[in-house]
This record gives sequence, C-alpha cells and structure tokens, in this order.
Amino acid sequence: MSDSAQIHPVTARQQEMVERAIAQTRSEIEGRVAVVTGGARGIGQSIADALLKAGAKVVAADKTWENSSTFKKHLESSGNAMAVTMDVTDDTSLDAAYAAVIERFGTTDVLINNAALVSETLFQPLGHVNTLDTKDSDWKAMFDVNLFGAVKAIRRFIRPMQEKGSGSIINVVSSGVMPVSTGGGYFGLRPWTVEMPYQATKAALMALTFYLGEEVRKDGVAVNAMMPGHTRASWFDNTARAFQNMGSVYFMRPAIPEHVLPLTLFLSGQDGHRVTGRLYYIPDWNYDHGFGDYAAWLDHDLPEDMEATYVRLENAVPKYSRSGVPHLPFDAQSALWVSAMGALAAEKDSGSNG
Repeated sequence: MSDSAQIHPVTARQQEMVERAIAQTRSEIEGRVAVVTGGARGIGQSIADALLKAGAKVVAADKTWENSSTFKKHLESSGNAMAVTMDVTDDTSLDAAYAAVIERFGTTDVLINNAALVSETLFQPLGHVNTLDTKDSDWKAMFDVNLFGAVKAIRRFIRPMQEKGSGSIINVVSSGVMPVSTGGGYFGLRPWTVEMPYQATKAALMALTFYLGEEVRKDGVAVNAMMPGHTRASWFDNTARAFQNMGSVYFMRPAIPEHVLPLTLFLSGQDGHRVTGRLYYIPDWNYDHGFGDYAAWLDHDLPEDMEATYVRLENAVPKYSRSGVPHLPFDAQSALWVSAMGALAAEKDSGSNG
C-alpha cells in the first residue's frame, strides 16, 4: 500500500519485526552465499528477499519462474543475486545450477531446502485424499521432490561448506510430522488432516536432519529443520476458494510467509560448531525470542472475498485463549473451528427458514 496511514496495524508490526530480525542477524549473514530452493514464490520468495536485504548473496532456484518475472528482475538487478531454473528431481538440472552458482559466487554457505510438492498441489484443489486411495505414483512424486530432491541438493551445495569448515543447511518440514505424548504412548499431533504421502516425506526429511546433522557437525556444517505454521503459501488462495465454493472455510486465518523469517535468518548464520541438529516450530521460536505470538503474523491483506470469509469465521469462533503459548494446540484450534462452523451453519439455516 502506498499510503502508510492505511496499513493495517498488524501489518505495520509485522514489517517492524522483519526489519528487526534482519538488523539482528546482518553481521552473521552479510557476504554469505545462500541458496533457496523453491525460491520463486511464496515462502521461498520471502526468504530469498530477506536474505538479500540482510546482505547475503542470494541464489533463488525454482523449477519454473512463470508468474514470478517481477521478482526475478528484482533479484537480477540487485547485483548480489541470481535467479536459477533448477528441478531438484533432475541430476542434470542440479549439476548445471550448481556450476552456475560456483561460477558466479565461487562458493556456498547456506542451503535452504524449501522446494516441496504439497498435497494441495498434487491433489488439487482440496489436497485431501485418504491414504488407501492414493496411488504408488503419488508417493513417488512426493518423495522425489520432498526427500530425494533435498538429498540431491545437499550432496552438491554442501561441498564448499565442508571444504572451508563452515555452513548451514535448513530443511523445511511440517508440524504434521510431530508425535506427542501425555505420559504414555506417543500419538500424532494432527492426524485427522489426511495428508499422506506428504507428511511421510516430511517425517523422512526430519529424520535426515537429525542424522546428517551429527555426521557433518565435525565438518563445521549445521543442519537444522523448521516447521512453519498455517501459512498463506503460493497455493493457498486456490485451496481456500475451493473450500469457500463448498460452503466451508479452509481452517483458521493463515499467517503471512514472512513469519518464517526471524528463525530462518538466525539459522542462516549458524555453523556446525554452534546451533545444529535441531527441529524448531516457528511460532514457538518467534514467541520465545520476542517476535510475537502467532496472531501477530496473521495475514490481514487477503483478497476481499477471502477476507470476508475469515471475518465471518472469526466472529463465530468462541473467545478462548491462554497465556504462555504462541497459539492454542491443534486439538483446541480444531474444536474452536468446528464450533464456529456449526454456528455459521445454524445461522444460515435460520436465515433460510426465516
């Protein structure tokens, strides 16, 4: 928005938090060469842009730059960034991209494995198919991108890090991989969301993080993973509108992609002798480090039709919160969502009967 007076107060605070995160990490990031897969749009675009602002030399790599020409021009005109076409499932494409990065910048210091095939893209537009209704080809497609693609990228871009004894690898996973326990056996954090094979791939990437992190710690390379919250990623609007057309709402209001930035910037400045071998839930990390609770990052710049839908939902949600957590546990959030949807349905029935 050109008129700063019209910026939503939450948006203004979000901008301040991003600027503060960049200022706090600049000394650790400036001059580092950072490669971001899936960097043309959504979360990857936000990460690449923030790293550039923090003084890094940025490589945004993506399978396609369709509908991202403006961002591509922004990178290329900066003098410190390059937009690379790279398919993480294709060895020839990866080799060519790696060679181009080394030719341009001479090294790599940070690799962020953000590229992913999500359920909402594979099973458009709703993204939910029962596990036993999925095909072998669905599992292959997901693992090729989300796990093997990350491994292929790591094999190449870690080489300069190991040679100089310093670097950071960040893997993006999902909170759906988390097992939790209340004192007995472990159970899934949110298994009702119906996300196979996506969550299987992200669980594998989480395990890779822990094991690889220990293996390359002696080489000075950090390997960490992070789990974003419910985010308005590049595919979000199509899925949200599909739910709207069904008379439903795609869960609660999403966070902006930038909510991943404070932690991403922090981890980008690490190496194997500092913070490594960890998995972080981004809303928890933000809350614990002074970057707001989850509500502080919610998207208040949605398209008009989507904004109206989420306002109706929020007006129907029972008012319940608690201190000490960045947001309510998924069970509690889901219960509130179900209650709100019931209230909206009753309101609709009342209106039609009247």
